[in-house]
Amino acid sequence: MNHTIFTPENSAMLLIDHQVGTMGWVKSADLEEIKRHTIALARAANETGMPLILTSSMEDQAQGPLFEELQKAVPEAFEKRVQRAGVVDAMKDPDFAAVVKATGRKNLIIAGITTDVCVVYPAITSVLEGYNVQVVVDGSGSPSKIADDTALRRMESHGVTLTTTNQLIAELAQDWSSEHGQKLMQVLFEEILSKLPE
Repeated sequence: MNHTIFTPENSAMLLIDHQVGTMGWVKSADLEEIKRHTIALARAANETGMPLILTSSMEDQAQGPLFEELQKAVPEAFEKRVQRAGVVDAMKDPDFAAVVKATGRKNLIIAGITTDVCVVYPAITSVLEGYNVQVVVDGSGSPSKIADDTALRRMESHGVTLTTTNQLIAELAQDWSSEHGQKLMQVLFEEILSKLPE
């Protein structure tokens, strides 16, 4: 088993296909919650200097653009997003794979829509290529709970570590009083803890 601790210095954040059309198909979890977690992940990467890679597939089709709040939260990463022509497994898209490789990071944090199509394949491919992978379950979602659960089981059986946004942010922080820790605590509070339902 891999026991690497993921830090902002040794990891890269990959947010895959959080597109407005695709997000409309998510029924396995609350969409607003997924959006909040995705923004928190994007900001966590951005504010600690971790490489942040956004990608989208066939934006001019039913999938549509990346959701607006994400574009606004990380405008630079949005400008540099990798637009794929339709390759399902983002890690098999030469442009995306090259951008990931260029980060020089061996630890990949992945979230995406949908878990059962857009996350499962690049997560498994990355493990097979020697990366350590954590998939953020609550920053992802599928058209049904069974689709989500099955994808998660399949990834786990290939050595992917499953995590949640709060859990991952705490792991990246290691110490809330450190410089990164303080930034991450603020992101966690602003994007998630302050918005929990009453």
